[in-house]
Amino acid sequence: MTKLDPGQALVIGFGGTDVPPVIREALAAGQLGGLILFKRNIESAAQVHELCSSLETPPELPPMLAIDQEGGRVARLKEPVLCLPPMRALAEKASPAQLRAVGETLGRQLAALGLTMDFAPILDVDSNPANPVIGDRSFGADPEAVVASALPFAEGLRAGGVLPCGKHFPGHGDTDVDSHLALPRLSHDRARLDAVELAPFRAAIAAGIESLMTAHVLFDALDPELPATLSRTVIQGLLREELGYDGVIVSDDLEMKAVADRWGVADSAVRAIDAGCDTLLVCSDVDAAFEAREALTARARDDAAFATRLDDACARSLAMRRARPPAPVGTLDDSVFAVAPPLAALLEGFA
Repeated sequence: MTKLDPGQALVIGFGGTDVPPVIREALAAGQLGGLILFKRNIESAAQVHELCSSLETPPELPPMLAIDQEGGRVARLKEPVLCLPPMRALAEKASPAQLRAVGETLGRQLAALGLTMDFAPILDVDSNPANPVIGDRSFGADPEAVVASALPFAEGLRAGGVLPCGKHFPGHGDTDVDSHLALPRLSHDRARLDAVELAPFRAAIAAGIESLMTAHVLFDALDPELPATLSRTVIQGLLREELGYDGVIVSDDLEMKAVADRWGVADSAVRAIDAGCDTLLVCSDVDAAFEAREALTARARDDAAFATRLDDACARSLAMRRARPPAPVGTLDDSVFAVAPPLAALLEGFA
């Protein structure tokens, strides 16, 4: 069996603006790795601060408290938190230094609310105008533009006090299917993937990014049978061994139809850990999240090699969370939402 509770590999979502008792109890017992917040969980900045501050967890098991706060159409928090335009629009106007300042300001505000990770920046290259899910969330239409803008933004988030997470490995930018709805497939050869899709991830790895999120996309040149999230060839073989990544690998939401329609959440959780993922997102279905924990527990009980892999996943995630624990409980100081005049002037152009 595992040394840590298998639930330490799970970061889950829920409905409403208060954390359900079953989740609070599991966090207090060390049976979950953390929470992800969405618009449905948010009434105000003060309410998010109270929610994060009210959680009780063992001191040696700090939770990941995460959010998707990219800018543009993917921004769960509104004012007084910094409101950003789509990253492509911002990158066209802002210098790397300004992008770092934007990231640092946002990171400082998120950290003050008690959040520990922003699932940003997007490292996907916006190379397909028909892409229904990435588009202007990307920093640019070529890998060099993405690297030049996304990495300073990530550096700023880190400086502000939250962990960045680059997404969606090995690249979701050229798909024409939304993986929330179906399984996208890319037929590019390996040379093309190296030149375009993988280039920003190589740069982010070289820069020491703490976490990367996987894509529920099937790449014919890498693994023609399994989407990246569930593929040992892609996650362990390419990302860990070939690219040398040693950070935390986060699955995209296992409730998305690209994986859930074929494998279900619980089986997908086992497959994702087996492939090499460390943290699994189950973003809305609380029952499915606990079923995933049960499936991980059962597989670890019956398979010593899987138990070792699961322990490695939980330990890697926990080490990152210990390095950037939630902010201490305290009064929310409204001054944290102040924006430096040069930055405010930059962002006024997008109003």
